[in-house]
Amino acid sequence: MPDDVFKALADPTRRKILDELTERNGQTLFEICARLTTKHGLGSSRQAISQHLAVLESAGLVQTRRQGRYKFHDLTTEPLEQIVARWLKPDAPETGR
Repeated sequence: MPDDVFKALADPTRRKILDELTERNGQTLFEICARLTTKHGLGSSRQAISQHLAVLESAGLVQTRRQGRYKFHDLTTEPLEQIVARWLKPDAPETGR
């Protein structure tokens, strides 16, 4: 189990980003920044949010895809499912270890 997932989840801004992607997957950086500002009152710069997204991507919680000149961010739940399988469902067959 990579420690990257726990590091990524430790930051409240990154958790809000994941909440936004849960609500509406496939957002651009601009959309994520706008939603964080309007819904959560976060005044983080686009660069700061981009760095948070990079941490989430390196932890496997976010995947990006390019479509034309836009870059879309999608939530990936597999790392969270591995945590659930490890501690909340210990009798389930192990995956990806």
